This record gives sequence, structure tokens and C-alpha cells, in this order.
Amino acid sequence: MREGATVAGHRLTGRTRPGEVGTWADAVSPDGRPSGVLRFDPAGVATAQARERLVAAVGADVRLQRGGPIGLLPVVDLVAARDEVWLITGRAMPAVADLLAAGRLDPGGAATVLLETAQALLAVHAAGLAHGALHPGTIVIAENGAALLAERGLLRALRGEPASAEQDVAAWAALAGALAANCAQGHAAAALRRASATASAQGLAAARDTLLADREAFPGMGRDRLAQAAHGFHAPASPELPAGAATGSSGGEVMTLLDLPGAADGPADVMMRFGPGVPTETTAAQIWRSGQTSAAITATQTTEAAPRRRRRRTTAWAGTLLLAILIAVVILWLRQAPGAPLAVSGVDVKAPKKTVRCDGRADFVGVVTTNGEAGTIRYLWIRSDDREPLEQEQRISSGDTSVDLPLHWKVTGSGSFKGTATLRVLSPTTTGKPIQDKASFTYKC
Repeated sequence: MREGATVAGHRLTGRTRPGEVGTWADAVSPDGRPSGVLRFDPAGVATAQARERLVAAVGADVRLQRGGPIGLLPVVDLVAARDEVWLITGRAMPAVADLLAAGRLDPGGAATVLLETAQALLAVHAAGLAHGALHPGTIVIAENGAALLAERGLLRALRGEPASAEQDVAAWAALAGALAANCAQGHAAAALRRASATASAQGLAAARDTLLADREAFPGMGRDRLAQAAHGFHAPASPELPAGAATGSSGGEVMTLLDLPGAADGPADVMMRFGPGVPTETTAAQIWRSGQTSAAITATQTTEAAPRRRRRRTTAWAGTLLLAILIAVVILWLRQAPGAPLAVSGVDVKAPKKTVRCDGRADFVGVVTTNGEAGTIRYLWIRSDDREPLEQEQRISSGDTSVDLPLHWKVTGSGSFKGTATLRVLSPTTTGKPIQDKASFTYKC
């Protein structure tokens, strides 16, 4: 990318790195703060369906971040000009992959990255979302040393593939294994390998607790060491993009694809500008769908709008009054008819039917039946091998009448073994008391 070019007022510095769905560029925002700009590969955003899924994924991140920092790279905007699409964020360099390549990630830094990404993923999963492409290239280090998830959901959205929490857990376990290998041998490497195995068997919350229990293995754990490693880091230069890739100073007028009122104060509500059920497309939506320049669309809209201006003036006050009445009716209805709380009515645990062989894994699935309301389920997986159970939580969206809660039980060694796993839902239940079910498997080696 050309140094000095701008994207929606963000000046590019010339430093770039490849991303999962495009190319990242280091930039400076209009108010002088560090920022990052991701130019999507044109092939990835070639269809209207892919673009709409992308807007939905970015919008979900903006809504998540309204509640405060949760470990995601902050989203500033999603913009387009002609056939170019850009995501504007907080600073997106360096990535953990860059620190690994430069030999700047010590065991304490590795443990910090794993702890913070585990916590961020748990928050994302609790919101009913997933990352879908977790690896060292999609984790970036902020100036204060915080490890932030970048490109959440973007790859899967563009491909039209679902992302799941199980995929994220497997990716986190693989990341922990890779960071353990980077530490060679010793107490720190062993602790990272334990965290990787725990994630595969018991999930991210248990893996996070395992790392915290092994804190003495990482004397440099904490953000300070990561901030020092990232300070002054210069990503290797990447080949320049074709001329005209940067927009704002050339290549057509930039239009935002998210409705972000008060963006200077942080992300606000997100309004999708197009999609099924939208009666009239906005200028941004037309640019997005057809690739027309904003000048051409504006000229067309001006010509068509002129005969209607007088009629709009006469109906403006009537429309405003009707809107106010509708809002009052909705508020009154919401106050008088609150939604029912979430309640679990049944639990069904399914175990592997086949015998688990040497060093195998038993995969359990607990199917929890609910009344379809939104809320959070608190539950425990209790194993017959006397492993201490950990209380976990699962966020349920409105309309979901059942949810699958998995348990992965790894068994090693020779001999035979019968294992029983019990899923106990603590709350909320229809009876007010815990509900549970159990199932067993056989291991032979």
C-alpha cells in the first residue's frame, strides 16, 4: 500500500502484513491516533451475499464492544468505494505471528496471550458467536500489551460457512501446543502443554484455570512484557497493492456501510443498510451492490426526488406524529408484557456407542431443552474419575429451544475402564432445582 495515501481519512504509513481475508496496513487516524486498515481481497467480497454476511459479522462486533472492552480489536468502521471494501480498526500490528518470527515472544508473553485470548473467546461464545479462524496471525498486541482477537468471524462470513465454539477451542488448544513447542523444554513448556490438553478435554475455562494454577512457571507473565516486545515493532514490508487501492484521496468517494452516529465517542448501534425486507436502498447499499460511483447515484436520486419534495413537506408532521404514537404504544406494551425468563425443562446425555480404544477420546453431548427464551445456563460436567468439576455457563439466544453442551474425555494407558459423565444443569430450571442426566462409555487398551 502506498505510504501517504488515505482510507476514509486514515493515512497509511506504508507498513503492511498479510491477513486471513486481505492485507492489513498500519495507519494514523484523522485525530492522530494509531489505527489499522484491512483491505479485503476483491475475490472474497465479489458477491452480494458475501458482502451482506460481512456487514452482519462486523455489526455483531460493534454491538459486542458497546458493553466495554472484551478482548476484540476495536472496530471503527466498514467502508466501500466502488469495488474496494475496507475495515478500519484500532492498531492491528504486530500480530503474535510477527513476534514469534522475530523471536520476541517469551514464555511469560505466550502465557499472557493464551490467558487473554481464552477469556475473549469465552465472552464471544457467551454471546452466541465464534471466531472461526484463530491462529497467531489473527491475534494482535495493543500498545498496552493486551492480546486482542482480530478478524473475528470474517473468513467464515465471506465463505458462508458456520463458525462454532468447538472449532475455536480446538484452534486455541493447537495454539497452546505451538507456543509450548516454541518454549522448547522446561516447566513453562510443560505447563502450556497441560493447558492445551485441558482445553481439548474440558474447555477454555478449565484451560485458563490450569494456566493460572501454573503461574509460577511464567515469571514474565503480564502485559508489560508483551508491550515491550511489541514496542517499536516494524512488520516486514509486503508487496504494494495495485495503484488506486487506497481510497479517499483517489478512487471514488468513500461510503460507510455501518450506521455509526457519534463514532468519535465509540461504536454505537449498528443499522444494516440493506438486505431482505429493506424497502429502499441507501446510497451506500447501492454502491455496495452495483459498484456505481456515489456521484452517479446522487445525481439519479436528485432527479427522482425533485417532484416529491413538496409532498414530503406536507406529510412530514403527520409522519412524525404517527411515529411518536407507535413508539409510545410499543413502550407501553413492553412494560405490561415482559418476556418469560429462560427455563430448562430437560437434559439428555449421549455417550459414544463404540468402545474407546488406546489413548482415545470419548465425546459426550448433553442436549438441554429450554422454553426458547434468552438467558444463561449454569451447568457442571461431573466425571466418574473424580476430576473436580468446574461450573460453566452457556448463553442461549431467544428462539433456541435446545442447546448442545459437549464434553471431551481423553483416556490414556493400558487396561479397561468404564467412565460415566453426568451433566447437571444448576439453573435456571422449571422446578427451581438442578436437573441432570448421565451416560457411560467403555475403554479398552
